[in-house]
Amino acid sequence: MNDDEPLIRPAAEDDLDAVQALLRETWHQVYDAILGAEKVDEVTARWHDRALLARELRQAHSSFLVACADGEVVAHGFAYLRDPATLVVSRLYVRPTHQRRGIGARLFATMRARHAGAQTVRLFAAADNTAGLAFWRGAGFAVAGEGIEEGARVLHLEKRLG
Repeated sequence: MNDDEPLIRPAAEDDLDAVQALLRETWHQVYDAILGAEKVDEVTARWHDRALLARELRQAHSSFLVACADGEVVAHGFAYLRDPATLVVSRLYVRPTHQRRGIGARLFATMRARHAGAQTVRLFAAADNTAGLAFWRGAGFAVAGEGIEEGARVLHLEKRLG
């Protein structure tokens, strides 16, 4: 890591407001065109409720990470072990002003390192989220199924490790 790269670290309770703001910003960037701004507000209010984030922060066998640059949270990731062999990436978002700098890849690598025993990584992404799908496909993920979340078609992605 050089001095210009954000520091990736486990989040603290003091980071939760900044994580909420980042999630709101990135969700509007990605999902307004898919779900509409009003639906994005409603979903982020439920999915990124501060009390829910606080519970996830303390969840056993999980990684609730932030990337910070110049004192600002610029990225966030949350993953947890579903079982000893399966890591589920629930969130990985980078503030629009910091995208395409390798921060997402570093966050994902940190999650994998923190859960080195996992043999499979799973996640889902909106089928219309072309940038997100390109990121995950570039990381070696393949489509393992599909479904509907909050009215949007989603692809279930999977990567076998080792």
